[in-house]
Amino acid sequence: MTNSTVATPARSTSDLSVTDAIRSRVSIRKYVQEPMNQDDLREILELASLAPSAWNAQTWRFAVVQTPEIKEKLQAAAYGQSQIGNAPAVIVVYSDMEDTLATVEETVHPGMGDEGRAKQRQTFEGAFGGQDVAQRGQWGLSQANIAFGFLMLAARSKGYDTVPMLGFQPQAVRDLLGLPEHVQFAGLLPIGKRAEDGFPQHRHTVERVTKFF
Repeated sequence: MTNSTVATPARSTSDLSVTDAIRSRVSIRKYVQEPMNQDDLREILELASLAPSAWNAQTWRFAVVQTPEIKEKLQAAAYGQSQIGNAPAVIVVYSDMEDTLATVEETVHPGMGDEGRAKQRQTFEGAFGGQDVAQRGQWGLSQANIAFGFLMLAARSKGYDTVPMLGFQPQAVRDLLGLPEHVQFAGLLPIGKRAEDGFPQHRHTVERVTKFF
């Protein structure tokens, strides 16, 4: 009898240190053609969700695209860039400040009780109630960008590679994924196991980019 069970990729068993993850992270555009281990994927998203944010707002949201048909359309929205279709998964990182405002009590630590929830609501309404959707959306995006960075390092720590992308049509991505008009994008992140080495890191020196006072 033929065994019809589809083999799934083994889960990552040893994590890189933060230092090793940072030093070994390079942008990769060609990936091993195998699906991602879903337990690894979920853990990477969980680690990224531990990113800090002002007032614990957690404005970031993730849309994980793995279906070939949707990836093909996402690639078209990204001007045909091949890393979208080549990667086993693409994580769309966006900010939804309006959802954050509507559910702000959820961001309060349980130990702070009703008083903490009421104070959080008051704080957010005072800070953002007088702003329009675009203005407060920019603030929300600044928080989502932190999670975007965490996401790349979390992926590398689990042995996966990524390439951050900003070259895409935001409205086309909103339409494809059924996202509200007000969301703002931190970027697209193809993720998988590298099938190429990529270019080594080349960065300015600390002295070039730093002023000490």
